[in-house]
Amino acid sequence: MRRASERSLGRRFGWLWAAFAISSYGTAFGFGAFPLIAVLVLHCGPTQVAALAAAGRLVGAVVAVPLGPWVEFRRKRPVMIAMDLVRFVAVLSIPVAFALGWLGFAHLLVVSVVVAAAGIAFRAASGAFLKSLVRPEDLLVANSRFESTTWTATSVAPPLGGAAIGVFGPVTTVLVDAVSYLLSALGIRAIGGTEPRPARDAAPRLRAGDLVEGWRFILGDRTLRPLFLNAIAVNGLIMATEPLLAVLLLGDLGFSPWQYGLAFAVPCVGGLVGSRLARRLVARFGRHRMLLASGVLRACWPVWLAFVVPGVPGIALVIAVQFGLVTCCGLFNPVLATYRLDHTAPDRIARTLSAWAISASVSIAALTALWGVLAAVTSPRAAIAVAGVLLLATPLLLPRHERTPRGAGERAASLI
Repeated sequence: MRRASERSLGRRFGWLWAAFAISSYGTAFGFGAFPLIAVLVLHCGPTQVAALAAAGRLVGAVVAVPLGPWVEFRRKRPVMIAMDLVRFVAVLSIPVAFALGWLGFAHLLVVSVVVAAAGIAFRAASGAFLKSLVRPEDLLVANSRFESTTWTATSVAPPLGGAAIGVFGPVTTVLVDAVSYLLSALGIRAIGGTEPRPARDAAPRLRAGDLVEGWRFILGDRTLRPLFLNAIAVNGLIMATEPLLAVLLLGDLGFSPWQYGLAFAVPCVGGLVGSRLARRLVARFGRHRMLLASGVLRACWPVWLAFVVPGVPGIALVIAVQFGLVTCCGLFNPVLATYRLDHTAPDRIARTLSAWAISASVSIAALTALWGVLAAVTSPRAAIAVAGVLLLATPLLLPRHERTPRGAGERAASLI
């Protein structure tokens, strides 16, 4: 009998996975294109570039607040297709405007907001759709495949995108990213099959309570609440130090751009390793134990970035630290995604995932701005050290005990 990690999850999942892969590679290929266009094409200063990064996340998250309940009460596959097409049109408008000489900073800002909001709605719909598409015992296998695809794309596509930018200019990678959304929509459409109509699919208006139902559910669940707070803190602190690390390595320590790229591209292999090991380690040690272990270990790495030095030893330290961090994240993320789906009732998945993603975007934007101020008052190295020390305390937020998912009995009965 074939192991769960080796067997096929079906043709329909294959199309979903293919669409996810195309979109992931397209996004990774165009990674960093917006800031590059802002700097190289529009000649924006650092304040505008920072505003572009922060506002896209923050405003996109605010716009996405009503999308969670809107997605909940509609068939998920059409929503996913619609969000891919929205992102395709929005991103495609950049090279079109550039070719016509109409591209401006406001245009970039609007596109970043639209892409962020549509991305949150897409992830909410895809999480709910995945839970209906595969059996509960295959959720970890599916999430591990998505995670491994993400890290493979992150390690392979950005260098190719960088080369394309050098040869053809930054707008080229944006065009590839736009086409990837279109191909993703076609792949999702090819999934076929029928999807049950949600109970309130025809509801013309949303109630005020629907907008906060996701947060109410997360904060009221004894298992999801600590995982939510842990994820918000860890992701926010890690992402907040990324710009400061770039300043430290490229400015203060004199690393060249290719050394900087190498120091962050090579460790992405660790994400692939971690995601491939996730299902095997869970099968051997249990899901909750691996969630705790990987959650603790991923918090122990970033503090060492405060001790980076110039030259080869510094590059080696950054690669080692990032490899350890990414490997632990590659293990933690699919286990968390499966845990979250398993502990969320089917009629609340879209709102819960939307609330989770919105909170993550807002916290990253806020902490990035706060750590920028801290770095200005102290230094980039000191701000990175503070974030690393705070991260050491985040495992205290992880749930100590495994709890039976809500509605487990009803779900089990529905499978008989």
